[in-house]
Amino acid sequence: MDRTAYKSAVTEAFNSAAASYDELGVEFFTPMGRRLVERVAPAAGERVLDVGCGKGAALFVAAERVGPSGHALGIDIAPAMVEEARRRAVALGTGHVEVRVMDGENPDLPEASFDVVTGSYSVIFLPDAPAALAQYARLLRPGGRIAFTSPVFTDDTFPFLPPVFTDLIPERLLRNLPTEWQPESLKRRFNSWLGDTEELNRTMVRAGFEDVEITDEHVGLVAPDGTTWVDWSHTQGMRLLWQHLPAYESAQLRKRLTGELDRLRGDGPLRLPTPVRYVVASAAS
Repeated sequence: MDRTAYKSAVTEAFNSAAASYDELGVEFFTPMGRRLVERVAPAAGERVLDVGCGKGAALFVAAERVGPSGHALGIDIAPAMVEEARRRAVALGTGHVEVRVMDGENPDLPEASFDVVTGSYSVIFLPDAPAALAQYARLLRPGGRIAFTSPVFTDDTFPFLPPVFTDLIPERLLRNLPTEWQPESLKRRFNSWLGDTEELNRTMVRAGFEDVEITDEHVGLVAPDGTTWVDWSHTQGMRLLWQHLPAYESAQLRKRLTGELDRLRGDGPLRLPTPVRYVVASAAS
């Protein structure tokens, strides 16, 4: 993987999506971020680092927990995302929230300066996430905790989306993706250490953590209708597929997904239980 090109592509994608990211009436990242913070339970007065903070789905929940006597720092590689989170911090009057543009793979921060590190659907996307985890172990004070989320990777489902999409997105369309984002590449990169709980536990221990807890839960992905979900998908990870599809294929996929999702929702909102893996661990003594 060309790390420079990869990070540039991620930065560009999220800069472009920042204004509408998590703002289109679809519930997923906010409840997942809140649940992540609940699981790691920051206490009043603690210092929290949120990696890949986006617009603050986990950051502001953590800030509520630590209160004015604590501090919550969010970092993100996309300047537009940081600016959106900074505006929200000002609007909320949260003086103990700070947001910086920073590469999550190489955090330029003092060692042993945080009590909690969080990463909601972010840490796993770093080019070498297992190596980056070791850096976060060093940033934690003794007994500090890390918590991050991941999809529940299996060999028979489409990665990063609710299982229903495995049958809804024709596999031939995925050939349009860059090589590093095609299914087989994703399986080698993610399933190899995130898909197996024993290997995930070993990875965490090698990175400098102990008392590893791995819990799978369903987060309810809720959208008013199929059209809203498809519009929302252009603002998150699936944006990469839309960007690389020829116009005709894109229009056909949009029609297929909108129709099938509306059929699934019936007369109410669309509800797609989405499996999420929560990983919580402590920095080794």
